[in-house]
Amino acid sequence: MEVTCLLLLALIPFHCQGQGVYAPAQAQIVHAGQACVVKEDNISERVYTIREGDTLVLQCLVTGHPRPQVRWTKTAGSASDKFQETSVFNETLRIEHIARTQGGRYYCKAENGVGVPAIKSIRVDVQYLDEPVLTVHQTVSDVRGNFYQEKTVFLRCTVNSNPPARFIWKRGSDTLSHSQDNGVDIYEPLYTQGETKVLKLKNLRPQDYASYTCQVSVRNVCGIPDKAITFRLTNTTAPPALKLSVNETLVVNPGENVTVQCLLTGGDPLPQLQWSHGPGPLPLGALAQGGTLCIPSVQAGDSGYYNCTATNNVGNPAKKTINLLVRSMKNATFQITPDVIKESENIQLGQDLKLSCHVDAVPQEKVTYQWFKNGKPARMSKRLLVTRNDPELPAVTSSLELIDLHFSDYGTYLCMASFPGAPVSDLSVEVNISSETVSLCEKLDQAASEASPALTSTRGATQSWSRVDKEAALLPSGLALEETQDGKLRLERVSRDMSGTYRCQTARYNGFNVRPREAQVQLNVQYHAELLLDALTRDSSGSYDCSVSNDVGSAACLFQVSAKAYSPEFYFDTPNPTRSHKLSKNYSYVLQWTQREPEAVDPVLSYRLSVRQLNQHNAMVKAIPVRRVEKGQLLEYILTDLRVPHSYEIRLTPYTTFGAGDVASRVIHYTEPINSPNLSDNTCHFEDDKICGYTQDPTDNFDWTRQNALTQNPKRSPNTGPPMDISGTPEGHYMFIETSRPRELGDRARLVSPLYNASAKFYCVSFFYHMYGKHIGSLNLLVRSRNKGALDTHAWSLSGNKGNVWQQAHVPINPSGPFQIIFEGVRGSGYLGDIAIDDVTLKKGECPRKQMDPSKVVVMPGSGAPRQSSLRLWGPTAIFLLALQR
Repeated sequence: MEVTCLLLLALIPFHCQGQGVYAPAQAQIVHAGQACVVKEDNISERVYTIREGDTLVLQCLVTGHPRPQVRWTKTAGSASDKFQETSVFNETLRIEHIARTQGGRYYCKAENGVGVPAIKSIRVDVQYLDEPVLTVHQTVSDVRGNFYQEKTVFLRCTVNSNPPARFIWKRGSDTLSHSQDNGVDIYEPLYTQGETKVLKLKNLRPQDYASYTCQVSVRNVCGIPDKAITFRLTNTTAPPALKLSVNETLVVNPGENVTVQCLLTGGDPLPQLQWSHGPGPLPLGALAQGGTLCIPSVQAGDSGYYNCTATNNVGNPAKKTINLLVRSMKNATFQITPDVIKESENIQLGQDLKLSCHVDAVPQEKVTYQWFKNGKPARMSKRLLVTRNDPELPAVTSSLELIDLHFSDYGTYLCMASFPGAPVSDLSVEVNISSETVSLCEKLDQAASEASPALTSTRGATQSWSRVDKEAALLPSGLALEETQDGKLRLERVSRDMSGTYRCQTARYNGFNVRPREAQVQLNVQYHAELLLDALTRDSSGSYDCSVSNDVGSAACLFQVSAKAYSPEFYFDTPNPTRSHKLSKNYSYVLQWTQREPEAVDPVLSYRLSVRQLNQHNAMVKAIPVRRVEKGQLLEYILTDLRVPHSYEIRLTPYTTFGAGDVASRVIHYTEPINSPNLSDNTCHFEDDKICGYTQDPTDNFDWTRQNALTQNPKRSPNTGPPMDISGTPEGHYMFIETSRPRELGDRARLVSPLYNASAKFYCVSFFYHMYGKHIGSLNLLVRSRNKGALDTHAWSLSGNKGNVWQQAHVPINPSGPFQIIFEGVRGSGYLGDIAIDDVTLKKGECPRKQMDPSKVVVMPGSGAPRQSSLRLWGPTAIFLLALQR
């Protein structure tokens, strides 16, 4: 096994920068890719337009220390205040295959506990165009024989789209208009869902029997093509008509194969047939082919309504429904009714008694009941009567009435329910009638008076339990009402919130049919006391003495409180944290962090640092002792001998007398340092795809574009932008900003150079620029210093139209440390404001002091002399040389 090189970690002295390290959160939303934009004249807000089904990627770029936490939320629209979707805690929000319902305003909220949270928003507009639906209608009063012969017809075209669709009606290949033909009206009906256009053909003429096409378009927004649907209108056009091969109610036995046919009896064009089931989908294994529905081995759960629907977009759909009933029985129950006339609640000799039996069956009315006494069929007599439907009981219930109960009537009675001649198992239920048969309610009362916390009743029968002492309180099971077969309610893992009054009452069936009975029991749960320390500080650390007592007994304890440290907070804005060591092919990394709330817990004694190369399992671990850590103190540690170009996972854990605190982790990446400019080759012509290491600033509004005369947009606005680069060849590239819509006044595009290490006091930035168009905004040159965090300062700026000519600028800068240069293009008042740059040079030393040779100015064909310049310079020795003549 290959041995991984150990990391040598060198500890350097810590230093404190006080509270100044902390900075409030700032945020900016950017999106990946080019948005497709609806053509609108005035856009007053940031709108990201995307086609339905594409991938939405929004990124919330944040700064601040501690590192801000990001939360994404969404509202249904710009006017809605209620969040419609679950928050997403990630700096990048990615939605694959975005749906139209996911459009709306998205909010990025960044907060780190310093100052107020930063909230940015962007509206996402999802574009779509569904397939249009064309339906043909005729007023009911006009329906005679042939459906559309010499009558008025309405062709209705409906489509869902965003933005609103444009409709075009055609007869054959000819486009129809409202005023073109007296026999044609085109209008938009009121109160329609979606976009709708109606073509009305008044009193059909022979030429009206033709093919009609409804074409819908969103004008190629987001690349969505037009869609169309065609309908052939003839003198035989008719709505669908159906009939069934079976009765509308079909009763079958379980296990049978069911076949139902839905037959078309009319319709032109030929209607489409579709089967559906209610409730729920078609049974598993069911086969619907055309108008035939086959259900193999039908089961009780397959019962329900089956709908056969025929549509041909003419008139209303035709529909036939079959009620399929699969024979089944379940839930056999009984009730005992003592003598109602004498208001007795007990079984007594000489009084009347009624035994009732019921099953839930399909079909309910086809159930037959048989009564048995002591295993033999019960014989009917004047004192033994059987009734089928008692108005006081559920439908189709059989009752056995015993008139003037005798001692000989005691015994075991059984009720059996069955479907005669059907392969459905019989169901039975039995009850014993004797001198000991008493009301369940009486025994329930007795049980309640002696109930223990187990809440046990003395009769094994179904009872229901509920809580009565708390409004809308639920049982520990989460149910408001719970039925138990043995009368016992079992509570597991009893807690204090289970204390209270519980009610037990008789269930609906399997008992005496007498007035309801209930009982209550109080449950008391003994528990110990707790000491809650809401904010654990060093003042609350120490020894605690606890004494508790209740009816069960008393106890005392002594415990020690020590604090767990919060996690460290990595500092992400360390200037130039990577240092390269070319000879050893290694690099070092300056790791900086602050400690979150160090005063809230015991003092941090040390940190445990773990360094692991990504895709490797072994980690190097080192303890870093520290002195007293204060809030805002910036701690620093140098990681050395990291292998180029690998990335590493860093885990940092604070330790107090409590032990390990919360862990913080991050991944560090190797970045190639950029040395000082090379005097022999320091001009960027932008001919390479990598554009000399320049990058687009993710915090701006739009991007610079690399192009040449061969790749530029042939439909570019006239009288703007250079036709070729500074070399005058079609293949030569340059950087360019496009200011047409959706760009707005003041939008900025920033092109950022690589990071340069300052090895001289003065530098000179030279470049060519092209600013041609009546709406030209501004071109700015900024210097970003990386000495103590990122700080941008203006070095040069130019505004307004400068003619169709490449001109050169020389700008002196004197950075105090590692630096980058930034070209910032600002959009002017209109779309004729494109700006380009080319041939950027960075040299050590001061800029040339004499005026440039006029031959260095490149004037484009057909251009005039440049207009008066508007120039601003920053810096004590700023020099700008501009040739004003051709």
